[in-house]
Amino acid sequence: MHITYRSVLAVLVLAVAVGSASAADLPVIPLTAGTGALDVEVASNKAQRSLGLMNRTSMPDSRGMLFVYPAPAYFCMWMKNTKIPLSVAFLDAQGRVINIEDMSPQSEINHCTQRHATYALEVNRGWFTRHGVNPGSQIIGLEKSPQGEY
Repeated sequence: MHITYRSVLAVLVLAVAVGSASAADLPVIPLTAGTGALDVEVASNKAQRSLGLMNRTSMPDSRGMLFVYPAPAYFCMWMKNTKIPLSVAFLDAQGRVINIEDMSPQSEINHCTQRHATYALEVNRGWFTRHGVNPGSQIIGLEKSPQGEY
C-alpha cells in the first residue's frame, strides 16, 4: 500500500468535515434557567457526549450544550481538547440543579455530580452566576430534548 501526502490530507479533510457536520447535526432546543434563556445543542448518545464542545474556539453567550444520559447516574465531565472556559450544571431527572462546577480549558480535572444526575448543561463560564442559577434552581424546557441513548 502506497500512502501519499495527498491521501493523508484527504483523510484529514474528511475527518474535519465529518466532525463539523456532527456538531451541526445536533438538535437545538430552547431552555430557560434563572433569568436567562439558552438555545442548547443536545448530545444524547455516547459519541455525541464524548465529543461535547471539544475543539471549539468560542460559543455565543446564549448558547450551550445539554448532555442527556439514558438513566440517572453518577458521572464526571472534563475539558480535554476543550478550548473555552465553561461552567457545568448537573441536573436531576426533574431538571433541578444538583451542583455547578467551573471548568478550565484543556484541563483533565474531573468535575462530578454530587449525586445521580440525568443531565449536564454546559454554558460559558459565569453564565449561571449572571442569571441567578444555583443548586436547587429549576431548568425549564428539558422535556423537548431527545431521550438519552447508550
